[in-house]
Amino acid sequence: MTRTNARRLAVQLVFAAAGGTDFTAEEYFANEYYKDFSPEDGLSAETPDEKEKSYICSIVNGVQYHIGELDAVIERYAQGWSLRRISKASLAILRCAVYELLHMPADDVPPAVAINEAVELTKTFDEAEMAAFVNGVLGSFVRAELNENVTAAENNSEVSE
Repeated sequence: MTRTNARRLAVQLVFAAAGGTDFTAEEYFANEYYKDFSPEDGLSAETPDEKEKSYICSIVNGVQYHIGELDAVIERYAQGWSLRRISKASLAILRCAVYELLHMPADDVPPAVAINEAVELTKTFDEAEMAAFVNGVLGSFVRAELNENVTAAENNSEVSE
């Protein structure tokens, strides 16, 4: 399983948890729920290895544990948008990306990669115009709080379709 697919699965689990699904990431893997994804999704064809499971669980559990902190960051940089106004899909993506940016080693998840992956996931799971919004929120956060100069051109997250 690629890191991109592992991140995609983490986003789907965060989305499910926000919707009230009652299982932990560890239970998800123990019960092999990932095999329930449709064949078109592509995720059911790949069985995550232990390293990938650990990465996915780290994101999902980290988002759940730090959700107040993550939501505060998102609200601060989503100027003019309340959390209620952000779609559930984009909110799950933003939560995962902000968690990675704040709590995962930058040498494992460089800011440009976290932003680019979030933008690409948004293009998959939400309306096309939300990709620019996600890119703007994450880029502003990274520049302001992580003192990184990350732009759409640097992270190859072109938001046009």
